[in-house]
Amino acid sequence: MSPRVLAYLRLLRLPTVFTALADIFLGFLLMHPTLVGDEATRSLPTFLVLCLASAGLYLSGMVFNDYFDRSIDAQERPHRPIPSGAISPAAAFRLAAALMLVGLVAAGSVGFPSLLVAIALCVLVFGYDSGLKKTPLGPLVMGGCRAGNVLLGASAVASAGDILQSPQLPIALGLGTYIVGVTLFARQEATVSRRGSLLAAAVVINLGVVALAMLINKSITVLAEHRLPALGILAMILFTLDRRLAVAIMQPTPAVVQVAIKVLLLSLVVLDATLVFAFNGNVEMAMATVAMLIPAIGLSRLIAMT
Repeated sequence: MSPRVLAYLRLLRLPTVFTALADIFLGFLLMHPTLVGDEATRSLPTFLVLCLASAGLYLSGMVFNDYFDRSIDAQERPHRPIPSGAISPAAAFRLAAALMLVGLVAAGSVGFPSLLVAIALCVLVFGYDSGLKKTPLGPLVMGGCRAGNVLLGASAVASAGDILQSPQLPIALGLGTYIVGVTLFARQEATVSRRGSLLAAAVVINLGVVALAMLINKSITVLAEHRLPALGILAMILFTLDRRLAVAIMQPTPAVVQVAIKVLLLSLVVLDATLVFAFNGNVEMAMATVAMLIPAIGLSRLIAMT
């Protein structure tokens, strides 16, 4: 792989896009029984276009993030593609704008509800990267981006009002809360983090997972035979996460915190797959969702996720 190609892949932080695609699996499968089969011959193309829309918007956010942070990165992370000189700021801006346009066009081709969600995501992504990240609103905006991505997956519907229904809306809010916590946890990842801040972030992360567990436990749309296994999986996820979070809180160095953030991001795929299993009931589709871990983990060995 040429150094220039690797630089662009690092700029995109490509492994993380598969967590966004897992959200599309979740949102779409909350509204449709499956992706393939006689009853869903028209669903697969729509699903793939929504994946393209999500990938475009998500990756544009990654690039805009580094474009607007290039001065800070020159001091804290000079190895990143823009401050290192591997990619010019102008080239990064053009790439981010093109990716955002791809996302908007793809969403618009699905329908007006998808376009509305995509426009909202563009506003949140650009707002976060261009300045809101440094404000108290930053984590909330990032949580909104993740919630919006789930709703983008659920947006292949007749009217925009259909998107803001149960179970997709409360599920999106639960995952958004989780990401608020992850964003808080990552705020000082380039330096030694404050233990109190990490602990507060861990509480929010736990609240997000617990909220999802409560939805599974109370929702009438969850198959009875799937409720207990899904709750058991969530409990195992939370136990694993809390062990990793505890290590980072006790040793809040950049290396340890960044490993915890990587685990938190990859765990999103497992959370999405668990919710597909609980609310959709199709085991094969849950397995397809969790399969997003394969390219994410594989690429993360070459390209940093944070």
